Amino acid sequence: MNSQLYSKLPADLDLLRLPQHVAVIMDGNGRWATSRGLPRIAGHRQGARTLKELLRCCKDWGIKALTAYAFSTENWQRPIEEVDFLMLLFERLLHRELAQMHREEVRISFIGDLSALPKSLQTQMERSMTQTSNNQGIHFTVAVNYGSRNEIARACRQVAELVQRGELNAEEVNEKLVEQHLYTTSTPEPDLLIRTSGEMRLSNFLLWQMAYAEMYFTDIFWPDFDRAAFHQALLNYQGRDRRFGQVKSTLSA
Repeated sequence: MNSQLYSKLPADLDLLRLPQHVAVIMDGNGRWATSRGLPRIAGHRQGARTLKELLRCCKDWGIKALTAYAFSTENWQRPIEEVDFLMLLFERLLHRELAQMHREEVRISFIGDLSALPKSLQTQMERSMTQTSNNQGIHFTVAVNYGSRNEIARACRQVAELVQRGELNAEEVNEKLVEQHLYTTSTPEPDLLIRTSGEMRLSNFLLWQMAYAEMYFTDIFWPDFDRAAFHQALLNYQGRDRRFGQVKSTLSA
């Protein structure tokens, strides 16, 4: 790590015990706006700014990957005006921020069923992924029209097709093979999940990938989740004893 990273990292955080991959469920945009007498879309705008700042913070502090749950398969049930605004917001943000993220060595990925999204947004997403594919600063993954059960079913269907065509024996199907057919096949599993606004559930997000992730829940609404709040989440994470189902060798049986 370079000296610039050491100077940015808060002194009470252990550089060697930082999560390498953080996942976030960005909850509370609408409630944040309503509590201020603002329309829900104002909360989404502020939430986008918060996500941009968190991405920069992760990069500054040496965290290698950030995955954000931006739009679930269930979110289509929201009012059409809100859904339309979110799609337009995604597209405008990509158009406006792509050059800067590219300069900052951000590699952008999108996971989910992107085929259901507006064609212009799909085009912008593809352009973003292609342009940043070789960047090494931080891997930024955005889950859009994403549902984990759908992802797992899709992976099982692809594996079943291989067996049906005789390209694979059923006995060869294992966890590693299934993982190769998930959207996240090239990304290490999250070490830490953060969910804001007081909700304490996974909401169909990365169910397979977060088998051993540490989970951190906070009452803070997402638009207010700043560097200080992230700092507290990391301190909490560093106080966890991650054994991955094992017993530490220093303990007696």
